[in-house]
Amino acid sequence: MSFTTIFISAFPVIMVLMTLLWLVSVYLKNASIVDPFWGFGFVVAAVYYFIQTGEMDERKILILVLVAIWGLRLSVYLFWRNAGKGEDYRYQEFRKNYGVHRYWWVSFFQVFLLQGILLWLISAPLLGAMYDAGANPLNIIDFAAIIFWLIGFTFEAGGDFQLAKFKANPKNNGKVLNTGFWKYTRHPNYFGDSTVWWAFGLFSVAAGSYLPILSSVLMMALIIKVSGVALLEKSLAGKKPEYRDYIMKTSAFFPWFPGKSA
Repeated sequence: MSFTTIFISAFPVIMVLMTLLWLVSVYLKNASIVDPFWGFGFVVAAVYYFIQTGEMDERKILILVLVAIWGLRLSVYLFWRNAGKGEDYRYQEFRKNYGVHRYWWVSFFQVFLLQGILLWLISAPLLGAMYDAGANPLNIIDFAAIIFWLIGFTFEAGGDFQLAKFKANPKNNGKVLNTGFWKYTRHPNYFGDSTVWWAFGLFSVAAGSYLPILSSVLMMALIIKVSGVALLEKSLAGKKPEYRDYIMKTSAFFPWFPGKSA
């Protein structure tokens, strides 16, 4: 099958899963269960691409392993973080604005369909790295991609671990985490997530598929401008007075040494 055929055929697979997840969310009255599914959804996409692209080779196995480690770690962490806390405030606000009696169907289009489309589009480098991968053996770009992945995963997982540990201490209520990874960037987890997806984009380039790297650009844009950095900064600046000083001293996204201004 062609790249386009495989990529298009993945869309209904992803949407079936998103629809089932939406039905569960309607039953639970909790649309935020979509968040822990995000990482796992890419694992499903990677497995699908792995099967559809035929013969196994080193790069395909490497991609599948790296996606599984990244995606399952993220999903398990988000599930653990959200367990027992009810629906996230963002979705509660949507539910209030649209009305509790109609949000059950609005949430399908606003949350689950939208995230399914984004997941599908962003997954393109995974197919790019696996499609006809045997024609382009592992090369120096693959090794650069591995370095990117290791840096990204370390920042993301390490940042999440440090934040969870910080929040677990009641003495830190209302305080700002500014040590460890958080000393060099205000969002090490988001920086790490974006870097992991640049790694997958590089794997795609190494395999000879160049266009899918645009999905890495899309992921980074979403993280910085839409669902990640911008949204969280707006919330934290209003809740924590110390955060304004933290903003002045610490780089917003790319890690850098702290100073008087960043």
